[in-house]
Amino acid sequence: MTELLIATTNPAKLAEYRLLLREFDLKPVSLRDAGVDRQAPETGATFLENARIKAAFYFAYSGLATLADDGGLEVDALDGAPGVRSHRWLGGEDADDRALAEEVVRRMAGVEPARRGARLRAAAALIYREQGLVRETAAEAALEGMIAECCYPEVRAGFPYRSVLYLPERGRYLAEIDEEEAAQISQRRLTVERLAPELRRLVSGGK
Repeated sequence: MTELLIATTNPAKLAEYRLLLREFDLKPVSLRDAGVDRQAPETGATFLENARIKAAFYFAYSGLATLADDGGLEVDALDGAPGVRSHRWLGGEDADDRALAEEVVRRMAGVEPARRGARLRAAAALIYREQGLVRETAAEAALEGMIAECCYPEVRAGFPYRSVLYLPERGRYLAEIDEEEAAQISQRRLTVERLAPELRRLVSGGK
């Protein structure tokens, strides 16, 4: 079975990718599984740039086919913030998940419903070697919703913004949805769908 390095240190994200990749004849491995103890830079100005930077970094270091992503929350009334700084919004790499979620609610206090549009966006980059040549592709997608007036009581580690994104068509917070269902509607599922032809090509002969 072809190994695919999932280039994340977020256990929740790794678990979601393992769900999403079940239909492919791939063996997802973590950075820890692959013995990778370095952290890729995130110097891009966009999610897509960061995904490509991380994929190239971990592919070069590990030699394994690599899937890397970057993503976060975009709030219309905040001019797209927190955006590419979603996990560093409060000034540090290890910001508390609840603090991140509650800061969104605080900044959106008093904003009328028509201006509460928001989305969780993801960009994913896949890089692997096929017959001596390096193939690289990427995709982006978003899950649309709106910012709730209060934070959902449970803030899941690694996914802080699920607790503030309300999905009107489902009448629920994203945080209320179980992991299986959330994986099937998530922005990451859409990127995997768009990368599916390359993932199948990887299975058939890449590494």
